[in-house]
Amino acid sequence: MMQAKIRLFVDHPLSAGQSVPLSRDQAHYLFAVMRLGAGAPVALFNGRDGEWLAEVAEAGKRGGVLVCSAQTRPLQPPPDLWLMFAPIKKARTDFIVEKATELGAARIIPVQTAHTNSERIRQDRLQAHAVEAAEQCGGTFVPEVAGLQPLDRVLSGWDSTRRILWCDEALAGPHQTLSDAAQGPYAILIGPEGGFSEGERARLGGLPFVTPVALGPRILRADTAAVAALTLWQAHLGDWL
Repeated sequence: MMQAKIRLFVDHPLSAGQSVPLSRDQAHYLFAVMRLGAGAPVALFNGRDGEWLAEVAEAGKRGGVLVCSAQTRPLQPPPDLWLMFAPIKKARTDFIVEKATELGAARIIPVQTAHTNSERIRQDRLQAHAVEAAEQCGGTFVPEVAGLQPLDRVLSGWDSTRRILWCDEALAGPHQTLSDAAQGPYAILIGPEGGFSEGERARLGGLPFVTPVALGPRILRADTAAVAALTLWQAHLGDWL
């Protein structure tokens, strides 16, 4: 079987013999940037049907067609873990989304807090970053990046069967850690650079499905905290076991 060096996410069904049309941007990437031609192998995934080996059947400047030949991997969904975080500077918000995808978050939810520095996000751009991260890391699943929502609204509609691990910067030191968590569906909550407000801390502390946890003896930057928390959860409860 041919080995594909390029992986591409497509929003199209994948199966043996299935033809997959390419968008103009995808065609430009494959044929103008990567210099692929007819017969070249490409690995495809759509987040539903696993990974498939395909060959270039038609190559043009404005489009093209790939044809699937064989499944190379089944769908490998991540554990039932969500990441909630307060957006920070653009490049570091991009970093959080990329790393959350690589580390196996099933859903990514930006939340607006009292001290959130960024009042708006480009949901479509962040979703594109998640797609690119999945292409690069070999994943077969792309997490949804939700639109920016106020933290209060998210908490008000929360399903209490999903526990929230609140990474509380005030607990830096010898306190409960992510290694103490029990099995179950979870969401990790990372605060903004300025920390949570007193009102938010009181609200979170009063909810029975929220558990405050520490991320070690030092206060971490928001993007570092997201990576650290996801890594610890995956090592103790996720698919790294």
